[in-house]
Amino acid sequence: MSFKNHFGSLFLTELLKGMALTGKYFFKPKFTLRYPYEKTPMSPRFRGLHAQRRYANGEERCIACKLCEAICPAMAISIESEERADGSRRTKRYDIDLTKCIFCGFCEESCPVDAIVETHIHEYHGEKRGDLYFTKDMLLAVGDKYEPEIAARREADAPYR
Repeated sequence: MSFKNHFGSLFLTELLKGMALTGKYFFKPKFTLRYPYEKTPMSPRFRGLHAQRRYANGEERCIACKLCEAICPAMAISIESEERADGSRRTKRYDIDLTKCIFCGFCEESCPVDAIVETHIHEYHGEKRGDLYFTKDMLLAVGDKYEPEIAARREADAPYR
């Protein structure tokens, strides 16, 4: 070992450098946020709780093409479809298990009619596993409640798509 290594270990220079760095930031203002009252800015591309959207006339957008089910890497989406009297195909059952979902956004990107979207909502929880199993009606309710915000965020992100 060289003289420099002996000198450093004898006088604990690494420890003193660490203490100096701690002392440097000790009296500076802190960057702590008081979470429920103060929130950080969020990107319009944030991927949170899923929602299903409707057209302006109230009809659901999903055409049961099953692209989102096929592309989901976590296999969190399951869809059953039925044919209507007019010949169009719609979903009879659309379920997302959010305990499996990895929030990758592939379902949103694969949808040809923008029926399934991931919203900006990140403040949700489930006390039991079944609470995070979202059905078609639950997804449509989320979409109906937050449609103006969803549309505004999609429009803000449109130039980048």
